Amino acid sequence: MSELAKRISSTNPNKSNIVISVDAMGGDNGPSAVISGIEMAAKSNPDVKFIINGDKSKLEKLVGNRKNLNKICEIRHSPDVISMNDKPSHAMRHGKNSSMWGTIDAVKDKDAAAAVSCGNTGALMAISMIRLRKIPGVYRPAIAILWPSANALGFNFMLDVGADIRADAPDLLKYALMGASYARNGFGLKHPRVGLLNVGTEEHKGRSELKEAHDLISESNEDGEYEYVGFVEGNDIPSDRVDVIVTDGFTGNIALKTGEGTASMIGTAMRESFKATWFSRLGALFAIVPLKRFSRRIDPRRKNGGVFLGLNGTVVKSHGAADSTGIAAAINLAVQLAEMRFNEKLAARVASASIDGESN
Repeated sequence: MSELAKRISSTNPNKSNIVISVDAMGGDNGPSAVISGIEMAAKSNPDVKFIINGDKSKLEKLVGNRKNLNKICEIRHSPDVISMNDKPSHAMRHGKNSSMWGTIDAVKDKDAAAAVSCGNTGALMAISMIRLRKIPGVYRPAIAILWPSANALGFNFMLDVGADIRADAPDLLKYALMGASYARNGFGLKHPRVGLLNVGTEEHKGRSELKEAHDLISESNEDGEYEYVGFVEGNDIPSDRVDVIVTDGFTGNIALKTGEGTASMIGTAMRESFKATWFSRLGALFAIVPLKRFSRRIDPRRKNGGVFLGLNGTVVKSHGAADSTGIAAAINLAVQLAEMRFNEKLAARVASASIDGESN
């Protein structure tokens, strides 16, 4: 355990003893954006400490320019960087000296409560699975994201969005249990509504594994910890009909990228429309307040951070192109989950489901 972790170690679940391990070298915008994101997150969480993994010479200059970070950050040197183009197999064989590997090892060694990285998703999942191992009862971990929606929280929970392109019926059941636990224990949603993504809401529609998962999720709902609303469609993802959307990683990732592309297109089209004529520019002046409010609500940077569910440790994957605002949001999410001891509650929930399944 590092000196930083020893100084703040405690059994009380509060922010004064939380350490977040951050991969400073992953992502498209380099370490400067990551350090700026840490600085923003530190202002919201003044008692949280950080382990920053990466090129020490570069990081010392970036951290040294921010006096408020000197006392709350420990820099750990990692000479190597896993690129966005590296295959997961390459990362596992040659990534032991990388900033990503070091970031995950800090969680494994109990020096940090959670890890955050903007790096290669496949490599991050592979390294996380190797170093942290899966929770007993979980065959395929999942990535859960926050999707802007009409719900009171302002977002829905969706998983899996790319950890594994396949998911059998038992996997989808575990996704439902983990997603409900994420909503309940991570965000205080006492009775989350769970839906299974399909091509229609009728029970006879969909692939065989979806029909089987439909029955499993419905039967598992007997403990009353969530409400199963049945099949949901793509247009339900941002709606207030459901809180947790369950799907396989192939479908979820396509939906995620489609949503991101559509949001970007709408934003570009609106800016072009308001610049088209003098009258439209004048109209933009009157609409600026509601437009800012709308833009803030759907801003993907403020919902940034996919959580790897099903591992013996909390790992938050930030978008690769995230700026300082997005990185700060991912770190804030990691802090929130660490403060709630979310991963311990998730493991207990999965274990209880496995025991119940074995006894039936």
